[in-house]
Amino acid sequence: MKRISVAAPKLSGKEREYVLDCLDSTWISSNGKYITAFEESFAQFCGVKHAIATNNGTTALHLALVALGVQPGDEVLIPTVTYIATANAVRYCGATPVLVDVCPGSMNIDPADLARHITTKTKGIIPVHLYGHPAEMASIIECAKTHNLFVLEDAAEAHGAEFMGKKVGTLGECSTFSFFGNKIITTGEGGMVTTNDDELATKLRLYRGQGMDPKRRYWFPVIGYNYRMTNIQAAIGLAQMENIDQAIAERKFIAEWYNQALSTLTDQLILPTEATWAQPVYWMYTIFLREGDESKRDAVMHALDEMGIETRPVFYPMHILPPYEQESTFPVADVWAQRGINLPTHQMLLKEDVGRIADALSTALSTALRLP
Repeated sequence: MKRISVAAPKLSGKEREYVLDCLDSTWISSNGKYITAFEESFAQFCGVKHAIATNNGTTALHLALVALGVQPGDEVLIPTVTYIATANAVRYCGATPVLVDVCPGSMNIDPADLARHITTKTKGIIPVHLYGHPAEMASIIECAKTHNLFVLEDAAEAHGAEFMGKKVGTLGECSTFSFFGNKIITTGEGGMVTTNDDELATKLRLYRGQGMDPKRRYWFPVIGYNYRMTNIQAAIGLAQMENIDQAIAERKFIAEWYNQALSTLTDQLILPTEATWAQPVYWMYTIFLREGDESKRDAVMHALDEMGIETRPVFYPMHILPPYEQESTFPVADVWAQRGINLPTHQMLLKEDVGRIADALSTALSTALRLP
């Protein structure tokens, strides 16, 4: 039987046509019509004034933090469960990522745990819309306003997700996205920063292009970065944007297939839930073992792998990784992260694939959970 990958891009639109146009025109580097078109399309989709394309999601985060004025000695609050780029980007600025526990289920940053971590050095908050489910932004924004902090949404995994009817990417001072090959839409590698702040957008564009003055070529008033996206990447991105609503809808169907197929296993598994105020986009369909630890979780994943099904563990909490290790005071993260599995979630999946995954998971659970 064919192996089912955990992620795969769907390139069924005009990607080839637009890339060949780049090659024919010789506009293949960081100038060209597709960069502007992609930025404008993404800004319109999110409902923001500005979208600034970058060469990947990590540089988008770093660029946003630089433009927001984060400096050595500052502290930025982040969830302990996230991809490591969130923490690393803070460190790139010489600042300290301060880790906050997460909510059960979504594993998004816990608004109730924010206040106790705020000090005179705290500069801002980075909520992460983990696996496509938005964080509870109202309480986060209220906390930020009370303490005069910025809010930078890490929406790398949440293109099109909504909080109370508003798309992520519009809720903080600025937001960042990733277009890596496994994301809802892709440019191969790529990122984006969105904002409604004109002054911030000007800073973002300045720092993105080595700090060169846009009105005086080869004059550099600041130290900048080479974080520009190529025209070829943007060409792929524009083609992907033309089908983004379909991509989100297809992932919703896949989540519904999983919910139905796994309904008989809920005595052993916790399935994803949607908050009443949320419209998630299911970048990853994530399940959790009701009992057990990391070894049990890994045994289930190994059994699935033996049956030709690739999975991923939920991100390890930052507080157990060597660069950010600290004594645990994160009771939710410590339990939930050990039990979480990302199942295959991509638009190339068929309903029969999901049925096969569910059957294999049933077998894997019966085997792995009997282990001592």
